[in-house]
Amino acid sequence: MPAIGVLTLELHIPEAHSLKDKRHTVKGLKDRLRSRFNVAVAEIDYQDVWQRALISAVTVSSDRARAEQVLQAVERDASDFAGRSLVDVTLEWLD
Repeated sequence: MPAIGVLTLELHIPEAHSLKDKRHTVKGLKDRLRSRFNVAVAEIDYQDVWQRALISAVTVSSDRARAEQVLQAVERDASDFAGRSLVDVTLEWLD
């Protein structure tokens, strides 16, 4: 049975004063995570709110331990990129 992990990142972006500012930050993070970790990434909520974003990264693996390693690395990298803007992280497993 494959392991499907969903890492959800909530961001508060106080320096964003428009949707354009926010999208610039969100796009940078999404592109970075996709290219570094080969995960699927999408903004899943708050698309019309200037200073909030909810982003999910998903990985699928035949081995849950490997999927967990990938998502932990994604979380560390997102934290490095976003700093204090990263306000919440959740990890879910789909069976």
